[in-house]
This record gives sequence, C-alpha cells and structure tokens, in this order.
Amino acid sequence: MKDWKKDILTIPNLLSLFRLLLIPVYIMIYLNAVTPSDYCLAAGILAVSCLTDLIDGKIARHFNMISNTGKILDPLADKATQFALIICLAIKYPVLLILVALFVIKECFQLIQGYLILRKGKILSGAILAGKISTAVLFISLIIMVMIPNLKMQVIYILTGIDCIFLLISFIGYARVYFTHSPMIQEIKQCNIPTEDNPQ
Repeated sequence: MKDWKKDILTIPNLLSLFRLLLIPVYIMIYLNAVTPSDYCLAAGILAVSCLTDLIDGKIARHFNMISNTGKILDPLADKATQFALIICLAIKYPVLLILVALFVIKECFQLIQGYLILRKGKILSGAILAGKISTAVLFISLIIMVMIPNLKMQVIYILTGIDCIFLLISFIGYARVYFTHSPMIQEIKQCNIPTEDNPQ
C-alpha cells in the first residue's frame, strides 16, 4: 500500500495549504483597510501567495514531488485565492461583478468536466498555457487594484476588460482540452480516488 503521507505531506503541498491559510488573513486586512499601508500589506500578502505558488511548482518538479494530491491542491489554492480577491474588490468596484460571473462560470465548467473525467479514471495533468497566462494577468491587475485604492474608474474598467478577455481565452482553451481528447487528459496512476471502474 502506498504511504499516503508521502503523497500529501510534501513541501509543495504544504505551501499550497499555506496559501489557503493566507486567504482569510488577506480578507480581514483588505476589508478593514483604511490607510495606504493597510492596502500595501494586503497586496504584500497576495505577493507572498504568488511567490509560494511559483516556488512550490519548481520544488515539485526539481525534487520529483509531483503528486495527484498536488495536482488538485495547487489549483484549488489558486482558484480560492483568485475568487476571494475578486469578491473583495467587487465590493468596492461593482464593475468587477462581470468578472466574478465569468470566473464562476469558467470554474464551474472545469469542476464539472474534471469530475466527469475523474469518474473515468482520468485527470487533467496540469494547467494549459492560456490558463497560466490568464492567472498571471489576473493576479497582477488585481494586486494593482489592491495596492492603489484610489485608481481612476477608467483604469478599473480597462483592467477589468483585460482580465475578462484573458479569462475568456483560458475558458475556450480548457473547453478544447476537455472536448478534443487532449493528451493532457491522462490516466490516474497509483491514486486511491474512486472511479467507475475501481469503486471503493
């Protein structure tokens, strides 16, 4: 039997858990921010989250710590952080509600498709390039909105529009992966997740 601790308690996975723990800290600081230093602190927390996201991927690849748990936990931390960030900003800038809607639709689509292929004993091997670029653009633009609380609304509109465009491109990219039998959809190996062919 495979030692589950070796699959779960790895440095990359612990970093992903750390990013999840940073979310309520960020929310509390941002929603109660008053001074410029408060907003900079909130932005700093997001920067730390982004940095750990880059580090855990490099560690996983360099030290061969890639695991099925990590393939689920890492994107979960990313999406949860993005969602919390967008919601917090939408409270201040209602125009971001369109970004919230697009984000939710895209993530629900990926969640449903991910579940469907999981039931067949398969999993998406990793993020597509369009998804990585979209995530980077989204984080950068949203961190700017957090760090500079007095941005002109014209700038907010532009940043929101850019985010929506990249998010839509990512959405289309993932739809192609799921509907065209992409090689990125791979069989689950040495995984204890139940499937239709291997119920537990």
